[in-house]
Amino acid sequence: MASARSEDDVPLPKGWTKHARSAVVRTVSLAATALNLAYGRNSSSKSARSSLETELDRALTEIALLKEELGIKEARWRRLPSRRRPYYAPVQRMRILQLKAARGWSCEQSARAFLINEQTLRSWMSRADEEGDRSLIQTAEPVNRFPDFVRYLVQQLGVLLPSMGKLRIAQVLARAGLHLGATTVGRMLKEDQPPENQAEALLEVDVVPTQVVTAKRPGQVWHVDLTTVPTWGGFCVPWLPHAWPQSWPFCWWVAVVIDHFSRAALGFAVFPKQPTSAEVQRFLNRAIRNGGVAPKYVISDKGTQFWCDSFKDWCTRRRIRPRFGAVKKYGSIAVIERFIRSMKSECTRRILVPIALDAMRRELTLYVTWFNEHRPSQALGGRTPREVHEGMRPANAIPRLEPRPLWPQRSGCASPPAEINGAPGSRFTLAICFLEGRKHLPIVELRRAA
Repeated sequence: MASARSEDDVPLPKGWTKHARSAVVRTVSLAATALNLAYGRNSSSKSARSSLETELDRALTEIALLKEELGIKEARWRRLPSRRRPYYAPVQRMRILQLKAARGWSCEQSARAFLINEQTLRSWMSRADEEGDRSLIQTAEPVNRFPDFVRYLVQQLGVLLPSMGKLRIAQVLARAGLHLGATTVGRMLKEDQPPENQAEALLEVDVVPTQVVTAKRPGQVWHVDLTTVPTWGGFCVPWLPHAWPQSWPFCWWVAVVIDHFSRAALGFAVFPKQPTSAEVQRFLNRAIRNGGVAPKYVISDKGTQFWCDSFKDWCTRRRIRPRFGAVKKYGSIAVIERFIRSMKSECTRRILVPIALDAMRRELTLYVTWFNEHRPSQALGGRTPREVHEGMRPANAIPRLEPRPLWPQRSGCASPPAEINGAPGSRFTLAICFLEGRKHLPIVELRRAA
């Protein structure tokens, strides 16, 4: 009896021509376009049942696409003999055993899922309790200056919140009361998650045009800009003009306003298509009304919404001086561009972007709240935009926790300096909660152990 063929072994029909294969690709793209339009129509329905069914179907479609992506990558690795495949790191082996226990898999199922030999997996399980630097299964590595539980705490943050770099982790822990240097955090994370291009990813660039506009207080200088947020994976299609239209339901247009001095997000607006200058002006009017005062300067690019007589007349009526970023000039509108980059990398690219307008506004509202109140900014020395905007005492300036029992009371600590809260040798636990249950919006706390 012939063995059943796997899905990857089934050949394509020999009679297919080049045009037929291209037609299949275009058909799939056309189906995705029709599906996105159907999702958009159903999301605007007044029926709650229809909206929920739409969101469920979008989630199932996303899961199916991710499975297909993983299947393609897995098929590539299966072509290599097991002896030539890269080894799993000790911490990855521990994560495999944890996932095996959580899924209730047998050794055979786990070995098939992770492309390893079944006997290898059984060897890991039998040697899980080995200790030492050369053990096959590891959860922590010893450190010289801090207790092991501090390193394990940092590694937990690195695993649970992979979007954070070593500097961001150091700033978050400083706000929670534990002062660690960025190099110390990087050393603790080095073998498990080598920091890759994190310094560039966290770089804050200030405005450096030829004539610098300097903010001396909150609310004096605002930045405003527009960006698109795709509701699907991207805009590309295989037919002319090789892109979906930049409008709903394929994307949202988002306008944001940032305060230069405090880096606080003062407001946002969501549009189904590229907004006009009048719509942007109404959005800025709402931001001024909510803030209670108009800025002295508004910095923007030379988009059609800003580089026009209508916007300049609006600025004149409001007694605002418009300033425009120089074309192809590095750093001219860097503050607002950095916020948009953070919003996309920390929020919209980590969720299934809603098609319903109210749901999209809700997600951005939560992100702006988290950004202003809980996310430390490198440009502000680890303070949050709200602390700077409202003149509050920074959380990283309050007395700190000191886990080293022999550390002298008057000795310094990682920046920013802070006194020791109580006696050295404190023990504590890591507590991570998420704003409104959003896994991409973490709030980190350290609680003293009983």
